[in-house]
Amino acid sequence: MSEEILRMEKICKDYIMGEETLHILKDIDLTVKKGEFLAVLGPSGSGKSTLMNIIGCLDIPTSGEYWLDGKKIADEDETGLAHIRSKEIGFIFQSFFLLQKQSAFQNVELPLIYANRPDRERKERVKEVLDIVGLSDKMYHFPNQLSGGQQQRVAIARAVANRPSILLADEPTGALDQKTGEQVMKLFHSLNDEGNTIIMITHDSKIASHAGRIVKILDGEISEGELADA
Repeated sequence: MSEEILRMEKICKDYIMGEETLHILKDIDLTVKKGEFLAVLGPSGSGKSTLMNIIGCLDIPTSGEYWLDGKKIADEDETGLAHIRSKEIGFIFQSFFLLQKQSAFQNVELPLIYANRPDRERKERVKEVLDIVGLSDKMYHFPNQLSGGQQQRVAIARAVANRPSILLADEPTGALDQKTGEQVMKLFHSLNDEGNTIIMITHDSKIASHAGRIVKILDGEISEGELADA
């Protein structure tokens, strides 16, 4: 496989609660290769959401080093971190987080507007990614006119619009029924086949089995899982 896109060394995250220090992440070492499909599997309270926030540059570690696509994250100021969140990482959340008064087209266009893409390029890219997720015929529908699975497809289209280095998915099937969740995972496979690097956070071992590699997290510590079958 190609070179690494992400590397973490001895990442720790502590929270001070009164006189007590909570050790949420404990010496996390993690490497992800370009084009890999990785699942981070763990139960509620295992530290996986904290790890996701650090991977997504939404939070910073208490100690340890983190490199993303060759950039040492500790060297970045808030402007640099905002740029990374905008350009390098495509976020996919359990709750979709679509703007309810905006059409599917407008929701997908938003990150391209923030990235100052030219108008014509923006519109072509929105149509392209909505076609990729199978929603060309729904691009002018509003979220309340779409099923849960369709809303998640819009969210995925929005996440890939800027061609990010990593797609970071937090419980992407958590709000969906089993059949729709499987359809979304097929879309993830398709995106991964096209070279997209995917890191998926989940508590569901069946969903995790779709990934090419599973990392298990428990009590803030990680261990390599077995290679997935899919």
